[in-house]
Parts: sequence; C-alpha cells; structure tokens
Amino acid sequence: MVTIQIDGKKIRAAEGSTILDNAREMNIPIPTLCHNDNLTPFGACRLCTVEVKTNGKWTLAASCTTPVADGMEVKTDSDAVKESRKLAASLLLKKHPGTKAVRDVAASLGIELPEVKIEEHDCILCGLCVRTCREIVGVGALAFEDRGPGRELEEPRIVFDPAACIGCGACAVACPTGYVRMEEEGDRRIIWNKVFKMVPCSVCGRYFAPEAQLEWISEKTGVPFAELTTCTSCR
Repeated sequence: MVTIQIDGKKIRAAEGSTILDNAREMNIPIPTLCHNDNLTPFGACRLCTVEVKTNGKWTLAASCTTPVADGMEVKTDSDAVKESRKLAASLLLKKHPGTKAVRDVAASLGIELPEVKIEEHDCILCGLCVRTCREIVGVGALAFEDRGPGRELEEPRIVFDPAACIGCGACAVACPTGYVRMEEEGDRRIIWNKVFKMVPCSVCGRYFAPEAQLEWISEKTGVPFAELTTCTSCR
C-alpha cells in the first residue's frame, strides 16, 4: 500500500492501482469513453485527465494509465484539468457531432452542443472492441492500426480479420457509440458484414449462438460440440 493525496484528502492506495481506480472509490466523477475496468487501460480519449505533482511540478496525465506512487498528489477538478477535458471533448465533438456518447460527455462538461439532423454512430477509436476481443474473448479478430513508418494511413482505423472472428458479438456490446452493429435475422447473425450461422437450442429451439463460436469453445475446452447446444435458459 502507498499513501497518496487526491483533492487534498490522504488515502491508502493499493500498489499497481491507477489514479482513476482510487478516484472512483472515493466517488469522484471522472469522465471516460475508452475505459473499462475489465480491460487494459488505453488512454485514448484523454477525458480522464488529472493534475499530478511530480518532482515539485504539476503536470497533466491520463488518470486511467497513471499508476499511484507513494506521496503522489492529485487534483481532479482544477482549472487546468477542466480546460484539458473540455478541449478533448470539443475535439471529439467537432469530429463526431451527432454521436450520442460524445454529445453526452461534452454536455456533462458544459460544452454547447451543435444542432444535428440525425444521430450518428461513429467509431471514435476508443479501442474497446479491440481489447475486448483480445483480452476477454481471446480471439484477436480486431486490431488497432495507427499511423507510423511504412504505413500510409490518412487516419487510424480498426482492422477486422473475418477468418478469426467467431461472431460472439462481444465487440458490439463493448462499443460505446453503436458503431459496431450486430443484427440477427432468423438463423443468421451479421457482424462486421460477416454472416454467421446460428445454432438452435436443443431444448427450446431458440437460436442462441453462432456455430463458429460453439466450435471454437469446443476446440478450446475439449467439450463435445453436441454438449454445447443448450442455451443458458434451458440448462
């Protein structure tokens, strides 16, 4: 355990925990769009910025990726913090003016919202879908491709590998904007424009999971495919 100070209050914090972890335990509201407690911090949206005192100087840092250290001092509501968060939200809003998740966080920071004709569902490159696929599902059908040497990209993007995808839909659940869409039509599920055959429950007959997902589970666990064809409601 280490001793840190957040907004003037001293607390004991677990080593390896982040500023965001401890601020939320103190019920201090910090906005985020790219964070999930079950996933590796990414620090993409910069909405969770705080001020941290290091070597006698106050600097801005992403609270989700900054681990605590003994004697650390943190401000979560200073003028510099407010200005930084507003700037991050304003940049997102300028690029995605009709995306609800972006509009909601901008409004919460006191930013005036532009009028839009339709609701959009843009990809804000938060990386939640990529990390969910890799860290929770364990498949790796999605990758974050950024600009860099040898990469002629105008903008960073999410790359989909249809050969690896099992159609589980976890990425659609994780997506905060609705950009990743999952549709089901009878015995078909469509995600990332790939069509998956659904399996009916052997008891109630309801289509409940993609065949590719059950085959993947069977291969990973050694459980026969036939034993996986019962939905959770009928088990």
